[in-house]
Amino acid sequence: MNEDSESQPRPGRGLLAKTALAGALVVLLTATTVASAGLLEVNQLVDIVQKEGQSIPGVENALDDVDGGGPQTILLIGSDRRYEERKMKNAGRSDTLMLAHLDPDAGSTTVMSIPRDLRVQIPGYGQDKINAAFAFGGPKLTLKTVRDLLNIPINHIVEVNFGGFSRAVNRLNCVYVDVDRRYYHSNAGLAPSQQYAEIDIPPGYQRMCGQTALSYVRYRHTDSDFVRAARQQDFLRQAKGQFAVSSILGDRKELVRIFARYTRTDIRSNDEILQLLKLAFLSSKNPVSEVRFPATDIPGTSDLQISPSALSKAVDEFENARPSPGAKQTGDESSKARKARKKQRKKTSSALPAGIVGDKSEAEQQAIRAATKIRLPIYYPAVRLASGGFSSGEPDYPATRAYRLVTRQKDRYESYRMVLSTGEAGQYYGIQGTAWKSPPILDGPSETMKLGGRSFELHYDGRRLSVVGLKTPKGSYWVANTLSRTLTNQQMLAIAKSLKRLGS
Repeated sequence: MNEDSESQPRPGRGLLAKTALAGALVVLLTATTVASAGLLEVNQLVDIVQKEGQSIPGVENALDDVDGGGPQTILLIGSDRRYEERKMKNAGRSDTLMLAHLDPDAGSTTVMSIPRDLRVQIPGYGQDKINAAFAFGGPKLTLKTVRDLLNIPINHIVEVNFGGFSRAVNRLNCVYVDVDRRYYHSNAGLAPSQQYAEIDIPPGYQRMCGQTALSYVRYRHTDSDFVRAARQQDFLRQAKGQFAVSSILGDRKELVRIFARYTRTDIRSNDEILQLLKLAFLSSKNPVSEVRFPATDIPGTSDLQISPSALSKAVDEFENARPSPGAKQTGDESSKARKARKKQRKKTSSALPAGIVGDKSEAEQQAIRAATKIRLPIYYPAVRLASGGFSSGEPDYPATRAYRLVTRQKDRYESYRMVLSTGEAGQYYGIQGTAWKSPPILDGPSETMKLGGRSFELHYDGRRLSVVGLKTPKGSYWVANTLSRTLTNQQMLAIAKSLKRLGS
């Protein structure tokens, strides 16, 4: 498939490359911090950006100044320009609006996605969905609309072309992704008006390359904007943890060239580029934390709305990132943190938490199906959410998939994924097992916890558990939360504690 052409509608361009690429670009500041030779190298990189990059016209006086080294907020736009619109030089509509706040002194780097269907006041055009601002006035009007809505300073703006995303992912030798369910759509037999981008991605932990990764992050047709934003940010979190500074530095010039060719931005001068590189490098030690945009449906429409109080709370959380009580924080051994962990352990030893029920028989049958295809020991949950049940998200696709996971080094590991629905659209959790004893997703746990005589590794996303891992002599296993982290910590721990080995 040609990534630069588009003969049919492709409605979702959730281009995360923005932050992933900006993060990669940003880490290059290492070159300036080690030696004077590094400064020469950065000047060469700046020259690439200036020669090959594209500028966004008309926004110079619309952005907020920031002191060198101070926190910065960046507006990232992924536009939904289709083939016909590009030929006619129409702007199209913005498909993704995401804000990233970089502050080395904060507890985390925060990102917040604004739903495309949010109804707002667009200056000069009245009430409309926020993504219409791009069609009316391009990046400049989008910038003004977002700033008026949030009432916060915005220091830089980046518009991303989706072709750069695929190339950057491939240049980084692909990304390991924990896929929550099956994503599938075929245009075979459909009228042109019903056709959209085809996709076929099975559930389970896997190595994902350019075009497949793009299809995954932009998918939205059976999900809400909230779920799609959560998927994009989950992809970013997983990608961020897989690439060391040294590996990115080794390919810095080509990554910068990709960034320059496939984005338009206001960042043009040497000082601006160097400031942003330095800021992002200093912020790279922080975890990425998603701030959910708490919009609600407008009855009888497809639009969304947000109350002033909910908006104010989200903005405060976005601008003032705080360390999460559950996640590991360097040097954080306060009595309050210790008490919180002790209280959590006591809760896990009691009865099943609310919303969890026993269902060993169905899970055991799922485990037996997997065991007929692979030799890996199968662990299955004896409890699940009371709502929903085993489901891959597609009626003709099994809820448990047994497969071989292929790594960058071409090693093949027997693996399986059990998929469970919460009963809510787009929300799936699951059990993953693999013979790979060191999958990147289990690197750097926040802490460990004893449950039922076994040691589990806890991985937090903000205050919610995203993954609870278990390592054995035969392989690695984990309980994966939904993309939106809808399972509570107690529910996650209860499911992990209930894991049973088939045949034991």
